[in-house]
Amino acid sequence: MIDLTRLNDTHISINPFMIEMMEQTPDTVIMFNSGRKIVVKEKVEMIQLQVQKYFSQAIAEGIKNAKKE
Repeated sequence: MIDLTRLNDTHISINPFMIEMMEQTPDTVIMFNSGRKIVVKEKVEMIQLQVQKYFSQAIAEGIKNAKKE
């Protein structure tokens, strides 16, 4: 999960696998595979970095676990 901030300053964790598209208009709108949309404070570039970090950590953990077997 990645942590983001809604416009009302509440925090939300989202599943990066469910992101279909992001748009900055000027606020960032995230559209999910389900059709749901949310608006967050973070810029698209920052979210992209968080998603990359999430996937990198997941892959590294998978490799680490595979070496244990």
